[in-house]
Amino acid sequence: MSHLIHIEIDDLDGTLLRVLGLIERRGFFIDAIEMYQIDEKTRGLSVTARAKESHRRIETLYAQIDRLYGLKRVAEPRKAAAAQKLSA
Repeated sequence: MSHLIHIEIDDLDGTLLRVLGLIERRGFFIDAIEMYQIDEKTRGLSVTARAKESHRRIETLYAQIDRLYGLKRVAEPRKAAAAQKLSA
């Protein structure tokens, strides 16, 4: 099952790499990424991720991402299908 996570990150060297590396190291596939500029110093990142193994919990990944350096905010993860319905 895929989950959509919205993240606001500082526009600093290495921040994107830290986020994507953490997702992969914690046992999740990255199915899609969308990045957009929010303001001069902040970027938005939408990541669709799914667990490599069934015992991986998206809530744990969410908490780990939230502790990374260079993050401003992480929105609650939602199922990707539900998020697409809301944006349509």
